[in-house]
Amino acid sequence: MQVTTDPSEREKRSQPKPQRSLAGRLVLVAAVWSTVALAVAGVFLVSLYQRASERAFDAQLEIHIKALISEMLESGEDVTVRSVPSVRQPSYQGDPRFSLPLSGWYWTVRRADSPDILYASESLVGDPLPVPEIGAGEKIAGFVAGPTGDEIRVMQQRISVGDTPYVIAVGAATAGFWADINEFARLVALTLCIVGLGLILAIFLQVRVGLKPLVRLRASLSAVRQGEADRIDEELPREIAPLAVELNSLIGSNREIVERARTHVGNLAHGLKTPLSVISNEARATDGPLADKVTEQAGIMSDQIQHHLERARMAAQRRVIGVSCDARPVLERLVRAMTKIYRERDIRMECPQDVDLRFRGESQDLEEMSGNLIDNACKWAQSSVQVTAGPIPGAVSGREMFEVLVEDDGPGLTKEGRAEAVKRGRRLDETVPGTGLGLSIVADLAALYGGRLELDRSDLGGLKARLVLPLLGDS
Repeated sequence: MQVTTDPSEREKRSQPKPQRSLAGRLVLVAAVWSTVALAVAGVFLVSLYQRASERAFDAQLEIHIKALISEMLESGEDVTVRSVPSVRQPSYQGDPRFSLPLSGWYWTVRRADSPDILYASESLVGDPLPVPEIGAGEKIAGFVAGPTGDEIRVMQQRISVGDTPYVIAVGAATAGFWADINEFARLVALTLCIVGLGLILAIFLQVRVGLKPLVRLRASLSAVRQGEADRIDEELPREIAPLAVELNSLIGSNREIVERARTHVGNLAHGLKTPLSVISNEARATDGPLADKVTEQAGIMSDQIQHHLERARMAAQRRVIGVSCDARPVLERLVRAMTKIYRERDIRMECPQDVDLRFRGESQDLEEMSGNLIDNACKWAQSSVQVTAGPIPGAVSGREMFEVLVEDDGPGLTKEGRAEAVKRGRRLDETVPGTGLGLSIVADLAALYGGRLELDRSDLGGLKARLVLPLLGDS
């Protein structure tokens, strides 16, 4: 059974909520406004074209009305003068469609005071042309239903010949009129769609270009966080350059706070250890139960102070922004040092050369954790110690991790012994030198980094310690 030091106080990594895209917002808002603006522009253009077409259509009808008036009058004088004594039946056929039955082009002449038609084009074939009433001297145009039920546009003009008022009406089918307008509307819609897509693409490119400095800022901040740079690049547009300056100030302030904390920890350690050493020395120089008790309690106090000072130092270092180190040279240096200290031990190390093992943390913390494990293995091993390091395939809780395995061929530990070994101050064999804080410090420090320490049975016969730590690049 495996014993894992994964305490409840281990840092909880909450899953980030899905974030809305600023670029997406800008593009969406611009696209909506562009679509609305283009739609309004399209309606306005079609409306203008329709009005212009109606005016052109009415102008054509008016030409036919004037030609009819000219045909009706025996004299060429102005009809508004009312000096023309009589009218004659017009034989106007200015457009061949006036001669084709139900062609859609019609004209009629009637007295203003009677609905009966006096004269009509051959195209009407006796059917009436429904027209509204018209006042004296008026000229109106409108849409009515023709003899076949199709829509026609009719223009009427009231004239007076002598004392007799006449109403002349000319109508034409609007099928071609609306077909032209619909074709124009289709072309306008197609053109505006192309323009709209082009605008959206241009807006998208503009937003991407405009937000590039933010992408640079993010990359620069990520480089600082991962230890690849000390400061954020401040060569940015003036709108966001102050943000980079403030972030650099925050990073600098963070480092100053950590340095002050380290100094205070060192001063506290020195201030407490010196009096405790004096007490311990005096107690050891004196015989008796009281002296033994003082020596024992002073040792416990020293261990407790050492433990909590180590935790304080770890927490301070854990919060430093932009700290990382290469794990391979740290481990190689430890193996060389332990080989010199424990010459009778065969210490082997396996670490893939083609894999980047960059620890996101302080090198001295990695050295302390790994050093404690290797030193512990060397103390208990009979002849062989094996150190293996490598990345862990796949992400662990959304993080990229690597592991350091330290195995020995010593007596190993039982399941209960492995659980006791990671408790602060617990020593399973008093004959082996040490304070009992080694594995406890390793477990606490690994937990502060979001990792863990696992103890299990080794294939070599002894203990296998598995240290899991975060790799650089973890987001």
